[in-house]
Amino acid sequence: MPIRPVGRVAQQNEESPFLFGITKNDLHFLMKIFYFYSCQNSAMSKLYVVPTPIGNLEDITIRAIRILKEADVVLAEDTRTSSVLLRHHNIDTKMYAYHQFNEHRSLQAIVKRIQLGETMAMISDAGTPGISDAGFLLVRECISEGIEVECLPGPTAFVPALVVSGLPCDRFYFEGFLPHKKGRQTRLTALAQLESTVVLYESPHRLHKTIEQCCGFFGEDRKAAVIRELTKIHEEVIRGTLGELVLSLKDKIVKGEIVIVIEGK
Repeated sequence: MPIRPVGRVAQQNEESPFLFGITKNDLHFLMKIFYFYSCQNSAMSKLYVVPTPIGNLEDITIRAIRILKEADVVLAEDTRTSSVLLRHHNIDTKMYAYHQFNEHRSLQAIVKRIQLGETMAMISDAGTPGISDAGFLLVRECISEGIEVECLPGPTAFVPALVVSGLPCDRFYFEGFLPHKKGRQTRLTALAQLESTVVLYESPHRLHKTIEQCCGFFGEDRKAAVIRELTKIHEEVIRGTLGELVLSLKDKIVKGEIVIVIEGK
């Protein structure tokens, strides 16, 4: 006995059953629904830029945790470092490494996956991606391809360092890391002429050299502050003139992430 269509299908297309009571017209209708929801999913896919704690794992927003849980993929600067944060907040989203050493070759593949409907959340080891970390290239490419990019507010080292330095923060210039060799003196000469407060990032093994050079270019009487290990147990703020900082840091073994804040001219 042949299978007859039932319900709405039978009423609309009773004369031409196609498969198990579904007609060709109904199949087309179902395909349109599938296509509609596929487009909806694609439209909702985007790139989230998610700031992460610079030290204390509690310094993350509720929304950031939700986005990291809901994303299809987390793009992490170092998956080993980020796994500590994700485990702490019970986030089991799969991670892929995305950093300055592979961003060029992986850029197009990531963009393509977002275009096909995946939502991705980009994080760095600490702070906001794109600020002295990988991130700019992917954001720019997504914008170029019409992909929505959303950056959540959150931790970044230079803002609390600037505030706690005690130096004017109504106007400031964020330099980030100085060039290691070529162009370093040119940048220091230009920075020394700024009237606004200057903010630098520096690594521990270059700190002494940088403070000495700043003393030479900015002048030994220029007020400054060295802030290290922000939000961590050994957080430290050393304030004084650049000349005083040269002396106080001369025999000091310094560890951790460092921000240097220098008074404007």
